[in-house]
Amino acid sequence: MLYPQKLSSKRQNIITLNLLIASIIVAIILTLINKLTNSNVHWAALSNAGIIYVWVTVIYSINKNVNIAGHVMLQCIAISILTTYIDYKIGFSGWSLQISIPIIIIIANITMFILTIVSYKKYIRYAIYQLVICIFSMLPVYFITTHMISNAILSYVAIGISLLNFFVTIVLCAKDIKDAVVRKFHV
Repeated sequence: MLYPQKLSSKRQNIITLNLLIASIIVAIILTLINKLTNSNVHWAALSNAGIIYVWVTVIYSINKNVNIAGHVMLQCIAISILTTYIDYKIGFSGWSLQISIPIIIIIANITMFILTIVSYKKYIRYAIYQLVICIFSMLPVYFITTHMISNAILSYVAIGISLLNFFVTIVLCAKDIKDAVVRKFHV
């Protein structure tokens, strides 16, 4: 059985650089077309935001030591920023804060919960990312208290799932966390 040849790092870097240059050229062409057509909608900015998002994901994924929990955290933050930017560029109706970010938070927390269940022995590797996602998950509290959103039901669900996920993972992995703290800090 033949296995596919692995790309050398030099060739991989050349391919990545060529694709990056092609993306920049496409972004410039889209911007020029948008400017020349005198469109009231800045659709090129939305397309370019998508291109930037794809490159953030690709560059992070190419890294050989990618921790899947770190990838979940990065995607959670990057997609939230992208959807908020898109909402802002099309007139900011608030759907990004009211619907998109809570759904992203719910998905990130469910993903982290599954990671904890599947590999609870390695939970300590995910703990810092879980904490960052939990802190990020409290963002809807700010939106609710500043009245930036009108219907907060989905935000309350996202906050509840985040807190529940955090407490369940602490309960499931408390012994491992305690052992890791003792081992690292010689307590």
